Amino acid sequence: MNYDVIIVGAGPGGIFSAYELIKLNRDLKIAVFEAGNALEKRKCPIDGVRIKSCIGCESCAIMNGFGGAGAFSDGKYNITNQFGGTLFEYIGKNEAIDLMKYVDEINLSHGGEGTKLYSTANSEIKRMCLQNGLHLLDAQVRHLGTDINYVVLENLYNELSKKVEFFFRTPVEKVERITGAENTSNAFAEAGAGYRVFTKDGEYTCKNCIISVGRSGSKWMETVCNDLAIPTKSNRVDIGVRVELPAEIFASLTDELYESKIVYRTAKFEDLVRTFCMNPHGAVVNENTNGIVTVNGHSYEDPSKHTENTNFALLVSKHFSKPFKDSNGYGESIARLSNMLGGGVIVQRFGDLVRGRRSNDERIREGFVTPTLNATPGDLSLVIPKRILDGIIEMIYALDKICPGTANDDTLLYGVEVKFYNMEVELSENLETCHKGLFVIGDGSGVTHSLSHASASGVYVARYICGTK
Repeated sequence: MNYDVIIVGAGPGGIFSAYELIKLNRDLKIAVFEAGNALEKRKCPIDGVRIKSCIGCESCAIMNGFGGAGAFSDGKYNITNQFGGTLFEYIGKNEAIDLMKYVDEINLSHGGEGTKLYSTANSEIKRMCLQNGLHLLDAQVRHLGTDINYVVLENLYNELSKKVEFFFRTPVEKVERITGAENTSNAFAEAGAGYRVFTKDGEYTCKNCIISVGRSGSKWMETVCNDLAIPTKSNRVDIGVRVELPAEIFASLTDELYESKIVYRTAKFEDLVRTFCMNPHGAVVNENTNGIVTVNGHSYEDPSKHTENTNFALLVSKHFSKPFKDSNGYGESIARLSNMLGGGVIVQRFGDLVRGRRSNDERIREGFVTPTLNATPGDLSLVIPKRILDGIIEMIYALDKICPGTANDDTLLYGVEVKFYNMEVELSENLETCHKGLFVIGDGSGVTHSLSHASASGVYVARYICGTK
C-alpha cells in the first residue's frame, strides 16, 4: 500500500504533522502507525481497589496510544524557548515561538477554549526566587488539564480520521529506504526514492516518512538509526523524585503561575536541580516505560477531580560521553533497583529521609499528607545515588525559603522519577535526516522535550513537505 506520507507515532508531533498536512493539501494520502490504542481504548487498569499497582500491560495505556505520553500528562503547553527542547536552534527563536502559539490556537479551537494562559514574566515571584538563589524560567503556560486535553485530542482525532488512515496496535518493526533503482511506484517515482515500513500485518511504502515515537520509542529509534547509518550523539537522562505536599504550601506559586520551572545550583557539587511538571491539586501516578515502573503526576481542570495535594518533580540531569555513554541505561538501572526493592515506586517522608531511616506503613499513615498513589514505603537513599539525592535535599530546603512548609517532615517523596531522552539524531535545519524525505520529530528526536515543542516540530515538517516553508 502506497502513501504520500507515513507517520510513525500518534503523539503530539505525529498528530500536528497530520493536521497541518491535510490542512495544506487534502489530496495527500497519509497513514499513521501507532503501537498503542486509540484514545477511547486507553484505560489504565489501576483502580486503587482491585488493582493497586502496575501489572505490566502489553501496551502501557499511560505511555502509548493516540496522544502519546502527553495524553494524560496534565495538558500543559509551555510557550517558551527557555526549556522544553532546542527546536529554536534548528528553526530559529521567533519561528519556534510562532509555531507554539499556532499550536495553542488549534488546541483552543478544538475544545480548549476558556482555559487559562499563565505567564511567569515580570512577576514578584521571580524576584523572590532570585533573592533566595533560585531561578524562575520565563514562559507562557496554557493549562488544559488532563480532562480538557482529552477533549481536545478527541476532537482532533475525529477531524483527522476523515482524511488520515490510522493503524492502532500496529508497531512499526523496521524502516527501510527504497532506492531509485527499485522504485516503481507513481506515488514517489519523481523523487527517485522513498521508504518502506514493516509491521506484523504487512509492508507499506511512502515518499516521505515522519518518525515521531516519543521517549518510549527511544530503543526502537536507536535501531532505526543503526540500520540506516544516521549519525547520533548521546543525550541526557533526568533522575529524581516526585514531591507531594499540601496544595496550600505552593498556592502562592501555582495560583499565579500554575507551572513554575525553577532551577537551583547546589552549593556542594554545583549541580543543577530543577522543578518539573507541577500539578496543583493533582495526583501522583505510575507509568511504565519499557517494562520499568516509574512515577509521574497528573491534575485536572475540573474542580470536582481536585485533590488536597500538589505534586511536582525534582530532577537532576546526567549526561555521559566517555568511556560510558549510555545515559538512558544508567537511568534504567536506577529505576530497576527501585522496582526490585519496592516492587514498583517507593515513597518516603522527607523527615525520615534526612534522619536516615526508612519509612514504613505506620509512619506514612500517621503523617499529615495523605498519599495519592499507593506506593511501597521505603528508603530512597538505597536507590538514588548520593550526589543526586544530596542535591534534591538541598533544593527542598531552598524551596522552603519561598514556600515555607516544603521541608516539613511529612512531605512525601516518590521515587524514582526518570525522564529518558532519545539520543539526539543528527538533523538538518528542516528536521530531516541525512536521507531525503525521512524526518524525525518530537521527543523521539532528542530535540524536543515537551508537548508544545513536539507539536510545533510536527507543524514545521508538514509545512516543509508541502513546500510552504
